[in-house]
Amino acid sequence: MATEFKSLVAVIFISAMSFQSCFVNANFYADTYFNWGAEHSYIFGNGEDLNLVLDNVAGSGVQTYNSYLFGSIEMLIKLVPGNSAGTVTAYYLSSTGDYHDEIDFEFLGNSSGEPYTMHTNIFTQGKGNREQQFKLWFDPTADFHNYTIHWNPHAVVWFVDSIPIRVYRNYKSEGIGFPDQQGMQVYSSLWNADNWATQGGLVKIDWSCAPFTAGLRKFNARACKWNGPVSIYQCAYPIYANWWTSPVYKQLSWDQQGKLKWVRDNHMVYNYCTDYERFNWQMAPECSKPQY
Repeated sequence: MATEFKSLVAVIFISAMSFQSCFVNANFYADTYFNWGAEHSYIFGNGEDLNLVLDNVAGSGVQTYNSYLFGSIEMLIKLVPGNSAGTVTAYYLSSTGDYHDEIDFEFLGNSSGEPYTMHTNIFTQGKGNREQQFKLWFDPTADFHNYTIHWNPHAVVWFVDSIPIRVYRNYKSEGIGFPDQQGMQVYSSLWNADNWATQGGLVKIDWSCAPFTAGLRKFNARACKWNGPVSIYQCAYPIYANWWTSPVYKQLSWDQQGKLKWVRDNHMVYNYCTDYERFNWQMAPECSKPQY
């Protein structure tokens, strides 16, 4: 019995350790390719660093060769400095097709000296409209920060520097969509969105500030590689190799819940679950469910 307990503790300890940001390490040369604007992007630092560039000709973007189902997707990002109004730096997971799943981080630029808006969203079977937005509590242009999407059969959790900012739990058994049937590739892009990004499109890009550059560093997908429908079972099966299925990741700890509450109380600026006018009081069913 003591041996079994020690083994369980060891599994949980190793799983928890594997989620620390210091383990972020990958290679853009090996894991990603430019899906547009290759002439506006460049990889350097032995493949650990990538700069996305936007000018008045084009933006740029990358995506992974592989698709994934469950795990942790991590990226260190340094956002466009100065007057970034009208630009969007996107970092997200997505499948393809009309009924795609998607999990988003989008960073909406703003006039110099004003804070970025961090936009999050999740799509299930092609249905989105689940936006939550935050003002960051630090300058995201001064240094790199860790943005992580942790995704397992129980929930999707968005993290910033290991602080949870949002949770979307699995209520599929109650008819609420959850992304657990499709592998998703990882994407990042920098593009012109001045028709909507800054103050609803009122503030346009100042091209005299171009080129705009966003830095990406040490991308890591510690996740289950998608190998077709068989992965729906294989990636969710609770075995040691599928560390994201460990009980330690089934629910946020009390400490994590405290940090989540702090972020949401002090830095959330939009929540689809409280936008009654937009949805004519027909709120999404998950809005009445516990998420944390």
